[in-house]
Amino acid sequence: MNATDIKEHMQIVGSCGNPVGTVDHVQGDRIKLTKDSDPHGKGHHHFLPLSQVKGVENGKVVLTVNSGEAKKSLQAQPAA
Repeated sequence: MNATDIKEHMQIVGSCGNPVGTVDHVQGDRIKLTKDSDPHGKGHHHFLPLSQVKGVENGKVVLTVNSGEAKKSLQAQPAA
């Protein structure tokens, strides 16, 4: 997997094919999700580790874990 293949506004899906969120950008060893991807609806950015990315397929970021596991592992960054 090459992090440079991950582009802004790509959909992120779990290994099950269900949506997890949308890419804001890659930041270091993590993907920063858009604020509207906040599972709690509070408008915070969340992060997924690149280690969970299987690759980019059909214009989507596909994870090695299912969407439920991915959402549990989201790391929050409160809005400033």
